[in-house]
Amino acid sequence: MDVANLQLDGNADAVEFCPHPPFHHVLAAATYTLKEGDDQPSRSGSISLFDTNNGLDLLHRVETPGVFDIKWNSYGSNTQPFLAQVDATGSLSLYQLLDNNPGTVLRQVCAQEISPWMCLCVDWHPLRELISVGLSDGSVAIVQARESSLQNLQSWAGHEYEVWTTSFDIHRHQLLYTGSDDCSFCCWDVRGSTSSNLVFKNAKSHTMGVCCIALNPANSNMLITGSYDEFLRVWDMRSTSKPVNQRSLSLGGGVWRIKFHPFGENLVLAACMHNGFAVVKIEDEDVIVVETYDKHESLAYGADWCKGDNCCEDNNGAKKDMVVATCSFYDRLLRLWKPVSTMTLREESKE
Repeated sequence: MDVANLQLDGNADAVEFCPHPPFHHVLAAATYTLKEGDDQPSRSGSISLFDTNNGLDLLHRVETPGVFDIKWNSYGSNTQPFLAQVDATGSLSLYQLLDNNPGTVLRQVCAQEISPWMCLCVDWHPLRELISVGLSDGSVAIVQARESSLQNLQSWAGHEYEVWTTSFDIHRHQLLYTGSDDCSFCCWDVRGSTSSNLVFKNAKSHTMGVCCIALNPANSNMLITGSYDEFLRVWDMRSTSKPVNQRSLSLGGGVWRIKFHPFGENLVLAACMHNGFAVVKIEDEDVIVVETYDKHESLAYGADWCKGDNCCEDNNGAKKDMVVATCSFYDRLLRLWKPVSTMTLREESKE
């Protein structure tokens, strides 16, 4: 199960595998470290690039302000891989992944102040060079990414409190979903320019803040949300007044990050804050925890599947276990491991 582990240079809060070939083996890991001072606290951070072909080999590291979130652009949306980063200074930065002498590195292309408030989450439009940003004052921003510049297009007061998650709809490209500390789960039509483009707002189903949102790549009607209230909720987007079903994912831990399996299986990797990590299977209207991972000793924050066929096939084309990366905050731990459940479920499907 365990492949490799190491400690990062700061408190670890986000991991993202690159979705662009031939860089599926490249992992980005971000940190956020609060330093108390006599006058004013400082928030420092970093982004580290790792080669995961044979463990965790550091390729490059850049120093940044405290990072809250990172996200690669989708493969196909641009011929080049770009990493978006949002931080505690209220800024959005864009990095290009380059593979040249002396090696694979991140080069900062541009940066843009979005707001005086902290930027908490980021997501790319699946087709266009648009980036969504959620802020600590409850507002949401849409930014245009160009070759060497970022342009603020619109922003609106979407929520009362911190916006912890924004997610473009990968099937209905005009829609953007947001979740907030105000317990609201919202959908917006981003073709307009004001907050009047609210498609729906659900403020009844979550009893605590909404931390994460994910669309099923293989089912355009399935969306899931995670919340501080420890529930993973499955939604049918044809009826958003209430979730299809909800099941406690992990007692004692809020659901901070959720990632669907990249190849369309109804498997979800979840970071459960105070209760480690879990692999969840969604069957019809039921949600089943098929595996847990408890090798971290602090807040479970970052989680991602390796993307690309080379991540689950050996050199002879034989199927092997999918590799995932997870990170935890205060112990600064980054781990690579292979969920046993992915191989077990694959074998069961053949019978």
